[in-house]
Amino acid sequence: MSRPEEEYREFVAGRAASLHRTAYLLCGDWHLADDLVQETFVKAFRHWRRVQRADNRNAYVKRILINEFNRHWQRYGGLPVRAGTDHPEVAVPDVSDEVVNRADLLRALLTLPARQRATVVLRYLEGMSERETAAVMRCREGTVKSQTARALNTLGGCLKHKESPL
Repeated sequence: MSRPEEEYREFVAGRAASLHRTAYLLCGDWHLADDLVQETFVKAFRHWRRVQRADNRNAYVKRILINEFNRHWQRYGGLPVRAGTDHPEVAVPDVSDEVVNRADLLRALLTLPARQRATVVLRYLEGMSERETAAVMRCREGTVKSQTARALNTLGGCLKHKESPL
């Protein structure tokens, strides 16, 4: 096996779980998330030299994922709003369950337009800064701020009906 292939395999092994989580939060469906991540890794492999040269490989590959999500969104006219119990059980208790019911949060996320959803997922659920989010989304930090503000306003309204703080 060549060195670039080894590096690619190591990269995939180290990033797969995070990309699956991000894809699921974007689309709300584990099967579609798997497809999006698989397409992302195929494209990353095809352009591995570019990925290697990137200042931030993780951001570069997350951008591919966002593009795949947007492509799916445009091709199929959005996503069905269904956040359910089709996800596997989490082996380790998640502290966030004490704060917000995940199904309610996911349902609310799925009501957002694609760009707003991406900003919320990257900023709050992936822990990226405004600058990092802007780089991944290829927009200005001001756009990240405005999209995030709109999204949080919408999410706040959705979750207040469930009496869950955000």
